[in-house]
Amino acid sequence: QVQLAESGGGLVQPGGSLRLSCVASGSIFSSNVMGWYRQAPGKQREWVASISSGGDTAYPDSMKGRFTISRDNAKNTVYLQMSSLTPEDTAVYYCKVTILTRERPSYWGQGTQVTVSS
Repeated sequence: QVQLAESGGGLVQPGGSLRLSCVASGSIFSSNVMGWYRQAPGKQREWVASISSGGDTAYPDSMKGRFTISRDNAKNTVYLQMSSLTPEDTAVYYCKVTILTRERPSYWGQGTQVTVSS
C-alpha cells in the first residue's frame, strides 16, 4: 500500500511564498508520476503541477510562473514551491502519485491547508 503525507501548509501573507512537501511511503516503484492538486471551498479540485520520476514537469497554463514542482527520488519526496501568493491560492493542497504499471493505480494524501491572508 502507498501512503502520502503532505506538510508545509499554513498561513501566509499575500505576496509571500511557501514550500509544500509530500513524502511517499510504500511500493511506489521506480516509474511514477507525482503531482499536486488543490481544492478551494465550494470549488472542484484542480490540477496544479505534475512531475515524472524522470523529472519531466507539467503545469496548467494558469499555474505557470508562480509554482514550481520538484522531487527527490532518493527521499520519495515531491515539493511544490509557491510564490507571489494571492488569496485566490487559498485551498487544501493534495499530493497524488500514479504508479505507471498496467493498472495505473493512484493514491492521494490527506491534504495540507494553505491560507493566504493579511
